[in-house]
Amino acid sequence: MSLTTAQQQLVDDFALIEDAQERLGAVVDRAKRLPPLPAADRTEQNRVQGCVSQVWVVGELRDGRCFFRCDADGPLVKGLVAFLCEFFSGATSAEIAASTTNPLETLGLMGNLSPTRVNGLGAVRARIRELAGKMT
Repeated sequence: MSLTTAQQQLVDDFALIEDAQERLGAVVDRAKRLPPLPAADRTEQNRVQGCVSQVWVVGELRDGRCFFRCDADGPLVKGLVAFLCEFFSGATSAEIAASTTNPLETLGLMGNLSPTRVNGLGAVRARIRELAGKMT
């Protein structure tokens, strides 16, 4: 499945929820089911700089595609970061580099976030791109 198709499917799934606050709640609930990142991956090297919260993103390459795992110190941040990781997982590094889509914005979730969170999520997207670039 191409990145564009996977992205659209994920966005479409959440867009079925009409209220942006409920969508945000669904993003957080979905992340609660994710296992925590192992302590060995919660290193300074994996920590996203530019986030007020502690956020870790780890990437790996499998069969030419990038996959991302994450964790954060709060449920809302973890939910948003996990959504971004899921959105970009399964793509090639070239697809990630070329993508200008912000799925959180597409779903209308950015307007409900503080400027600090918006900046932090920008740092997460930059980190995902950086990791993808190293996986070529």
